[in-house]
Amino acid sequence: MDQLKNPLLFILLLAFGCQQPGETPKFSLDETPGQLEIFGEEIVSTSLYERDFAISPNRKEIVFTLGNYKQSQRCLVSIKKEDQGWGSKQILPFSGKYNDIEPFFSVDGKQLFFASNRPMDADTTRKDYNIWSVERGPEGWGDPVPLDTLINTSGDEFYPALGKSGNLYFTATRKDGIGREDIFLSTYGDQGYQKPVPLDSTVNTAVFEFNAYVDPDEELLIFSAFGRKDGNGGGDLYFSKKTADGGWAPAKNMGELVNSDKLDYCPFLDQSNGNFYFTSDRAGKFEGRLRSVEELQDLADEILNGMGNIYRLNTGQLDMEIDQ
Repeated sequence: MDQLKNPLLFILLLAFGCQQPGETPKFSLDETPGQLEIFGEEIVSTSLYERDFAISPNRKEIVFTLGNYKQSQRCLVSIKKEDQGWGSKQILPFSGKYNDIEPFFSVDGKQLFFASNRPMDADTTRKDYNIWSVERGPEGWGDPVPLDTLINTSGDEFYPALGKSGNLYFTATRKDGIGREDIFLSTYGDQGYQKPVPLDSTVNTAVFEFNAYVDPDEELLIFSAFGRKDGNGGGDLYFSKKTADGGWAPAKNMGELVNSDKLDYCPFLDQSNGNFYFTSDRAGKFEGRLRSVEELQDLADEILNGMGNIYRLNTGQLDMEIDQ
């Protein structure tokens, strides 16, 4: 299908992808999956493009990115826990006009960080992605504000992730980087964010490293890489752990239980139970011959149509040991 350039059409598609009136969305954050699964089929993961995933610290809300088939229109979507279960999907009140992606909650849940191509200032010709934050008060979400220009440049900044220290990890391509795309760290102190530096060569290489999750204590880093020799071809998920000297151990591929020959990225780890969420572009396999246009349309409307979906697996099933 051609790119969807009409925001109204995208809203209609979002409404179509939601459950019918009176139905209660059925999924649980507390289940421990016995094997890799598509998370929230027909609720979270649909025939549209779902990617990125965040759980609020009080576990009463999930936020993820929802896009059309070509990701030409993307917004941040929330599902809140209610008395009788989970509510319906809602576009966050500050989202829907620009392309907003990659949400990450602060440890106290009072801020949401995300990447967006919304204008930084009066120069509305800028289309680069920058990192923004928005605060939630008694009346709900406020207005997003961009982070300092020490973080946000005229290039793209993606995928914010924060430790409880306030230290910020994000993705960018910069002259002082190591490869084609790198993971940067900006430490946070009394004077605010400091100049970002790329993580060392145990994480960043000459190819693409991007979209990193960090745990609150900054002891575990999970990220994606494309172009490494041990990759499966489409972009794989890797992890590293903090060493005794404060560096990062050489990153390790998360293995075939997670990675496919398609793009696997956008990691998130639920600290309460070890459930690991990520996005994958993997698709179902069609065998045989199409005999009607309707059959092709049916394939396009399936969850496994090659668009991104959210997957879940418990880390207890993974080898998360690493040489240090």
